[in-house]
Amino acid sequence: MKSATYQFLIGSFAAIGSFLFGYDLGVIAEVVASQSFKDAFLQTNGATRSGTVVALFTGGCFCGAFLASYSDPLGRRGTILMACCIFIVGGAIQTAGVAISMLYVGRLIAGIGVGFLTMIIPIYQAELAHRKIRGKITSLQQLFNAIGQIFATWIGYGCFMTWEGTGNSREWRIPLAIQIIPCLFLGALIFTFPESPRWLCDHDKSDEALTTLAMLHAYGDTSDPYVLAEYELIHAQIADEHSREKSVSYIDLFRGWPNLRRTILVMAIQASCQMTGVSAIQYFSPQIFAQIGISTGMALLLSAVNAIFAFLGTTVCILTVDRLGRRPLEIYGCAFLGITFVINAVLIKVFPADTPSTAAHWTFVAFTWLFNFVFFWTSGPLSWAIPAELFGTAMRLKGVSWGAMTSFAFNTMIGQVTPIAVDAIGWKYYVVFIICNFTNAIFFWAFQPETKGLNLEDMDELFRDHPVFVPTSHWKPISDVEEHACELAKREQDAGELGETGKPLSRPSQHIEQLPQ
Repeated sequence: MKSATYQFLIGSFAAIGSFLFGYDLGVIAEVVASQSFKDAFLQTNGATRSGTVVALFTGGCFCGAFLASYSDPLGRRGTILMACCIFIVGGAIQTAGVAISMLYVGRLIAGIGVGFLTMIIPIYQAELAHRKIRGKITSLQQLFNAIGQIFATWIGYGCFMTWEGTGNSREWRIPLAIQIIPCLFLGALIFTFPESPRWLCDHDKSDEALTTLAMLHAYGDTSDPYVLAEYELIHAQIADEHSREKSVSYIDLFRGWPNLRRTILVMAIQASCQMTGVSAIQYFSPQIFAQIGISTGMALLLSAVNAIFAFLGTTVCILTVDRLGRRPLEIYGCAFLGITFVINAVLIKVFPADTPSTAAHWTFVAFTWLFNFVFFWTSGPLSWAIPAELFGTAMRLKGVSWGAMTSFAFNTMIGQVTPIAVDAIGWKYYVVFIICNFTNAIFFWAFQPETKGLNLEDMDELFRDHPVFVPTSHWKPISDVEEHACELAKREQDAGELGETGKPLSRPSQHIEQLPQ
């Protein structure tokens, strides 16, 4: 099996954790719209309660993302297993819910599990992937999110149409119960896959790290020059981090301009992703579509089709992100999302529910689908892929955790505010997302450096030396350092200068120093 294919398969399996997140994003719209659910739980303060049911899940995700930053002793795989166990408990409580308090508790617990998963999975993927396909591998997080939405929306639509008006709670219990199945599968098999080589190096398991790198990149050949060069780069950075003899805390994210700059960028990326308006559409599509006169059943069907567009968009992202780069996708994606919201806001204002228009309906639907396609091509996958790249090994958990907490904080706010805002101000609520999308595009144009093709170990240099205002920058990393190091290591190997263990007698870092600056 080719090494790239092997990495892709590992990344895909790990991304089942993101499937759970996407499934919940898609299924909750059907659950809170089900008449049997409304009769059981939403007879009083319906808008507030439905918002709380949604928001408690993302509030739990916030807590899980925070706690995951302390999970380093468990390893990446151990953290995934623990998260699966937590999610299963939360899913079971939701499915068995007979009081709104059970839904609240179940949603919160399941959210904690998903918070662990959505934070640790892109880290695990990034630490396993070759730099030239890292964008593809980490974008699998969003691809499986989209697949989860497809399953959720079609299952939800089928249950809604089957039991609509019957008062049967299977209308919402079955969709909630199904999410437990992939979680069982992920938890049961995660230890059949390799641990992160960077985590192994960081915990004094260098031999295992070298073996894992060889398995990932060279069919198990521990004397392969690329494997040796990457091993030495990882080992050198971690040795430097260990020499400081200080545990990393959240305060370190704000200490020193290179770290502060990365932290601001990660927070901006995650906050901007939520403020595109995607969560409002995913969580409350029946209420959103109702503004222009589309029925609940039709809205759920349209949302199911929308999930397919999300899948297609993420597929295009995987095919293009390592060629086009992260920066242009963020800039042009946000600008286009703003345009779609402008058009849909005008449609809702001109053709409200009491003035139905078939042409307006389908135009609104088409631009909602187009929004979802572009979001899952650009902001969606990159909101998880980029943060996992930016920090060194010592600070990666804390940095990605801080970004994930930012995402879930904004997600929770959107979940709580949207049903109330839609009822209160209607189309004017869209103005918030219009402004945010266009300002997001300007921010990324001004301040986001390109990370395509860089090693994870290059990021310290990038944020130390790259100017803050990106458009006028002429900064470039050392060209093809890793490839030159591998070539020189290969020459040593051909000349018989490698020991029997397969480890180089001179460090690739020495080769790097010989390269022209």
